[in-house]
Amino acid sequence: MPLISKNLKFLRGRQGLTQKQLAEKLKLNQPVIGAYEEGRALPPLPALQKLATLFQVSLDDLANTDLSKPGHLFKQASSSKEVLAITVDRTGRENVELVSQKAAAGYLNGYQDPEYISELPKIQLPVLPQNRTVRAFEIKGDSMLPVPSGSIVFGEYIEKIAQVKNGKAYVLVTQGEGIVFKRVFFLDNQPDKLLLVSDNKTYQPYFIALSDVREVWLARGCYASLAD
Repeated sequence: MPLISKNLKFLRGRQGLTQKQLAEKLKLNQPVIGAYEEGRALPPLPALQKLATLFQVSLDDLANTDLSKPGHLFKQASSSKEVLAITVDRTGRENVELVSQKAAAGYLNGYQDPEYISELPKIQLPVLPQNRTVRAFEIKGDSMLPVPSGSIVFGEYIEKIAQVKNGKAYVLVTQGEGIVFKRVFFLDNQPDKLLLVSDNKTYQPYFIALSDVREVWLARGCYASLAD
């Protein structure tokens, strides 16, 4: 009961819904939602199933997991995501697809589409991990100097946000900010957000909602042209 009440209030707030709006979606009266959130009533199974579908969480997580913790929130945000789209070469080895600056906008719509991914340019480098999924991203801007704009950052796919380590550099695919390259930090008082920090100190750190994150790639190396 306590976790269902806490999770319901948390998930409703995360989606920016009022109690009245949530009640309308579930075809209930607003006081009923208030009773659920305050622990004065337990939602019946049909209502729990509708809530789980609406918020894209499992019934088990809704009832037994504190979803306000960062490690679980990313699971919610990604629950509708299919298996990561990849391509392989003739030997069965995974390709390293290149997401250029020009392709960045399209990638936000096509990152789940195997056909779209198959059309991206491919890179093969012997120094990259052989047993990991790696993707290359052309970064834009000077916020991560000394890595200059136009550099190619090679990222290793991170399946769960709980695997992210404070202070490491990551490429994040986000709904609102597009593709960004930053150092990432968790703050205990902001469990539903990530703090993004630039190496170039002229840029101010800023927060991004975990629900806005679509993919996370740990930076493993980069290529920067020496040409003027």
